[in-house]
Amino acid sequence: MSGHDHGSSATQNRTRLTIAFMITTGILLVQIVGAAITGSLALLVDAGHMLTDAGGLAIALLAANLMLRPATDRRTWGFARAEVIAATAQAAVLFAVGLFVLVEGIQRLFTPPEIPSGSLLIFGIVGLIGNLISIAVLAGGRQDNFNLRAAFLEVLNDALGSVGVIIAAVVINTTGWQRADSVAALLIGVLILPRAVKLLRETINVLMETTPPGLDLDAVRTHLLGVPHVHEVHDLHASQISSGLPVLTAHITVDAGCFSDGHAPQILDQLQDCVAEHFEVSVEHSTFQLEPATHQQHEHVPHA
Repeated sequence: MSGHDHGSSATQNRTRLTIAFMITTGILLVQIVGAAITGSLALLVDAGHMLTDAGGLAIALLAANLMLRPATDRRTWGFARAEVIAATAQAAVLFAVGLFVLVEGIQRLFTPPEIPSGSLLIFGIVGLIGNLISIAVLAGGRQDNFNLRAAFLEVLNDALGSVGVIIAAVVINTTGWQRADSVAALLIGVLILPRAVKLLRETINVLMETTPPGLDLDAVRTHLLGVPHVHEVHDLHASQISSGLPVLTAHITVDAGCFSDGHAPQILDQLQDCVAEHFEVSVEHSTFQLEPATHQQHEHVPHA
């Protein structure tokens, strides 16, 4: 992906996040009022979830703005990793909210409060409508980066929470079973936790500079060894700066004569084409150090 594509995508994502943030903040205010009026745990949890989402979207929006800043001599990748840090923070907060919901929901199963189902239904519908609008806004960019995925998952969970609130209101109104509110809250928690854990694991892998998913380094090594005049591949490393930005580095041992007959530049072209075209994950940012076999005795660290 070119720099222009990254810039255009980042600008579109910032617009999506701004709209979603405004909608989420509006729903949050409505649900706070609703939770105070009805005393519903499901609505209170949904409002708490919306509060974390509003904060998460604010962080995501800040990260989206930072990502538009150009690279400098000090930050050679610019603020590309800001979206990963923001998504990690959002996932951690979502995980904490999910745990709180489970604990509080279980406690309320034993002592369910009286919930006015009519008011609960109204606030649930208002929340669902707002969430559906936010989902439509964010859907187009949810695969662009971790930041948008985190925001989309939060809004999607909000929508599911609103559905739970609506169902609880209907059950309470038709059967009088007050525990439906706590059950709805527990279901929201169960839906939140797996998504939060999955996103948290993915973003931590990026921060730990784990090999990007879909990139098999054994297969990469095999392909590189298949390039003519290449005898050894060592110090092979791959990581991910941010979504859609994998990087790869390696030391390549080649025939000593390649440095005198002018063949080295052709080998470099072949190596870079190999990692950019032959794998599920296209690595366009690759760095190769070509060296003769005699260079190994000058290496300061063992080969990997």
